[in-house]
Amino acid sequence: MTKISSLLKLLLFLIFAGWLSVWLLKPTQLWTKTWKLAEKKASASFLTQSGLNCAVYTFPVIAIAIVGFVYLALKQKEAISRKGRSSLSVLSNPVVVNKYIGILSGFEILAVCLFVIFLAWTFYVRISNDFKKMVPMKSFTLSVWQYRVFRVATRSGLLAETCLALLLLPILRGMSVFQILGIQFEASVRYHVWLGTTMILFGTLHGGGTLLIWGIKHQLGDEMWKWQKTGRIYLAGEITLLIGLVIWITSLPQIRRKRFEIFYYTHHLYIVFLVFFLFHTGDRHFYMVLPGFFLFCLDKILRMIQSRPETYILSARIFPSKAIELTLPKDPRLTYAPTSVIFIKIPRISNFQWHPFSITSSSKVDKHTISILIKAEGRWTSTLCNMLHSKPDSEAGEMRFLQVATEGPYGPSSMDFLRYDSLLLVAGGIGVTPFLSILQEIASTRRSKNVLPVKIQLVYTTKDSKGICLLDSVLPHVFDAEQHYLQLKVFVTREHQSNRSLREVLNEVPKIQNIHFTNNRPGHAIYGLENLQWMSVLLLVVSVVFLAFLIITNHVFIKPDKKSPEQKTATSVVDILLICSFALALISGTLVATIWRWKRLREETPSFSEKESKAMKPTGANRVYDQHEIHYGARPNFKDIFSQLANESKGSSIGVFVCGPETLKESVATTCQLLSNGFQSGGQDHKPFFSFHSLNFSL
Repeated sequence: MTKISSLLKLLLFLIFAGWLSVWLLKPTQLWTKTWKLAEKKASASFLTQSGLNCAVYTFPVIAIAIVGFVYLALKQKEAISRKGRSSLSVLSNPVVVNKYIGILSGFEILAVCLFVIFLAWTFYVRISNDFKKMVPMKSFTLSVWQYRVFRVATRSGLLAETCLALLLLPILRGMSVFQILGIQFEASVRYHVWLGTTMILFGTLHGGGTLLIWGIKHQLGDEMWKWQKTGRIYLAGEITLLIGLVIWITSLPQIRRKRFEIFYYTHHLYIVFLVFFLFHTGDRHFYMVLPGFFLFCLDKILRMIQSRPETYILSARIFPSKAIELTLPKDPRLTYAPTSVIFIKIPRISNFQWHPFSITSSSKVDKHTISILIKAEGRWTSTLCNMLHSKPDSEAGEMRFLQVATEGPYGPSSMDFLRYDSLLLVAGGIGVTPFLSILQEIASTRRSKNVLPVKIQLVYTTKDSKGICLLDSVLPHVFDAEQHYLQLKVFVTREHQSNRSLREVLNEVPKIQNIHFTNNRPGHAIYGLENLQWMSVLLLVVSVVFLAFLIITNHVFIKPDKKSPEQKTATSVVDILLICSFALALISGTLVATIWRWKRLREETPSFSEKESKAMKPTGANRVYDQHEIHYGARPNFKDIFSQLANESKGSSIGVFVCGPETLKESVATTCQLLSNGFQSGGQDHKPFFSFHSLNFSL
């Protein structure tokens, strides 16, 4: 198994290196001359010019996804080994901590620098070739500075195209290629934001510079409305830029947080954006962008199929801190890793809105159910909270029955937290949700065998005592009265009390309200995603079908001139053929996925009845709370906490996981950074190794 994984790693590296080489060589004159000859030969062959572009520019990324899914499937079966020190481990820790740009690791800074260097290289090679081609000014209608501005604007458009080629890859869920690097959807969303902002910047320079030169030459009115038969279609480019600006403006935090519906619905304009981008740039440029769009569309279709049939809520617990725990039925064969998230849609609230929530349960502990924790803060979550608080009436049975559509769970392919000797878990408020699943998983694993980690410390900060009750569902499972491997430190920041134990505080917190949903009809349990091998095969089939349709439609509708590689057919016709081939391939994939899903649900997945649901979780008891710390009116001193844990865990690897507000993450990251540097420069024989991980809770 290890040898196969190593071979797949090597294959992934070779494919990526080849794809990257294409991007590096594409701006050069050598590639231009070679590619013209290749296109001329392809036009006269069965492959066609479009097939060649697809094979060279599009298929490498799809091949990475296909091989990557097989690699991840094998990786899930490998035994978990201890996390040791390595030279690369240092790059995973925080290097830059800033309230404006967040927490950046060494790997992220290296990746950003390489990407900036690549953009600079592409721009330099393109623009230097443009300036070399300048001839005496009498043959130009533009002055030197106007020509240079015009070419800079044009080449800025190519930089925007580069960002667009990567834009959709970070937000893939089921077909996420970032999982190969160990990066999950929740963490990679910010890469999507960075790429989108950079794309809009270069796109605005491209459009603004072009419009400026047209205006100076008094040709603005004539050029703006042109829909050329061949070449660049200017009007399509203007529409693309306008839609891109609308999407970017409505995704700003000031709008997204207060008017999530506006952000959500305007983001679906990406289809119109990409169609007009295709008409503007032509199919040759679009093949560089197509891989991300291809994977995103197929991923979206699979998620839509997965969300059928709908399930329903079994029970709910309403906490005094305005948090809600929902319990849903799941297939007992469905397993997921801790820190996974699941997307929820409740049709009674909205037929279109999907919201991600962190899973608090463990598939090893809860075989038939899956639990999520929700904080009632936004409009959608507040509506759900109000529905659960509604008083029983004559329609109580119907009101209490809530259908739910689900997507996921999405989570890491391996449980890296089991690789460390010790764990430091830092949570703030509702950010404790990912750790509830981690603690339950560790407790379940320790019952069967003695495994890592041997020591766990949970630091939990909350505004008031009511927030402590969020720990109620996990404490009965994770406290080992004999080994005491878990230590809890609670910090209540906005209350001032003294000589209070954790048990006394929990006894005085208002009781948790339990709601049991009545339903006499059996329903389907959550089945989860298809396995990675199946998705790899489906992706291969759909990509081959797309290439076949593309070649066939080009042979039928396009009659190339064998003497000249130049395309005689209208550009928009070629673009429409690409769209049709893409649509037919997606329809084929949808039919295959739907039939397969229906067959699996019918033959393998049992219906779920309320009788199979387990009893309500306990809501607190007099357990071993007294051995743990609780502090009032103070915030944790992370330097002392880190130092104490380092002294207790000499020479061991310590995994630091933090989830909560950005200020909390920054404080922990800064402390981890300072102490790691201090230990590295110190003269200790047994230096602890800190490995920082920032989790993004979903609510």
